[in-house]
Amino acid sequence: MSVFKENRGLHRWLLIAAGVWIAFLLARNSRPLMNWFISCVTEPFKRGLAAVCYLTDVSVAEVWYAVVITVTFFYITRAVRHVIAAKKKWRMVYRYVLGLACAGLTIYTGFCLLWGVNYYTDDFQQQSGVYAEAVAAEDLKNVTAYFAQELSQSADTVQRDENGLFAESQADIFADSTRVYENSYGEFPCLKMQDRAPKAVTVSTIMSALDFTGFYFPFTGEANVNVDSPASFLPSTIAHELAHQRGIASEQECNFIAIVTSTTCDSAAYRYSGWLLGYIHLGNALYQADQEAWRAIRSSLPENVIKDMAYNNAYWAQYEGLTASAASKVYDSFLKGYGETAGIQSYGTVVDMLVAYYR
Repeated sequence: MSVFKENRGLHRWLLIAAGVWIAFLLARNSRPLMNWFISCVTEPFKRGLAAVCYLTDVSVAEVWYAVVITVTFFYITRAVRHVIAAKKKWRMVYRYVLGLACAGLTIYTGFCLLWGVNYYTDDFQQQSGVYAEAVAAEDLKNVTAYFAQELSQSADTVQRDENGLFAESQADIFADSTRVYENSYGEFPCLKMQDRAPKAVTVSTIMSALDFTGFYFPFTGEANVNVDSPASFLPSTIAHELAHQRGIASEQECNFIAIVTSTTCDSAAYRYSGWLLGYIHLGNALYQADQEAWRAIRSSLPENVIKDMAYNNAYWAQYEGLTASAASKVYDSFLKGYGETAGIQSYGTVVDMLVAYYR
């Protein structure tokens, strides 16, 4: 019994964290309660956090990860030293493992309350009335052709380098990010909120190796983007992360929102990036459904668009392997754990929403 008395504080900590987590698990089945919790508790709290964190251009989320990794390393190093020196080693092991469990469960519970709850509220489809529907082959072909046409027309409206690749100023893309959603508020009032420019991640190359283009961090309220990946997708990636910042959890819905808002905003860079992202999703689906139609539409694209897509494929090909695969599997499990039963494949269902909306 003495070991329990020695660690009384840690046991209380663990019980409180576990109690809050269990309460979340029980409450998540009530959509009205989750809707209330989002609108009255977590969203105001996260926007307050964001107001503080956006006082600096540095990604506080990136700093948070660095601190947690550093503290964890020193904690484990100290634990090993103490266990080696201790006479009753099992007691020391128990204490340090208990400490890790308390910290880990607290962080996870906080994540559930600040972000996991979004998976159990009214989603964007319910709020907007745009639903993913079964896709007819002819509709898919027509919408893909429409995106190819708009993409071709917008290809010459953006700056390009000597190789013909997308070369819009990164600073301008970030500056325009706060106005991307303005033209969509009339049709989608549920998206209305004050925007702040996302944060550029310093270790973006590591994000690429993990197969991530951006992430929203609920503990700081920040949208963070990978600035090392191909620039032609940076605007639509920013629009995607700003959708997460609005409390939209579904990846498929955030892709749809990024495409619709980007293609209707006043920035040429965002419009081109939005048409490009939409065409790739639609084109991939059309290739599976009707390769002949896909070839005919793809052949209509100008050379500079083909170059942007080829560069994007080549960039991500260099990171294919164990690390990216492992990261994708972890994220796939994460999505399934919160009810997105298709996991990573849920990205593909954005096609259903695009066809339903544009046909």
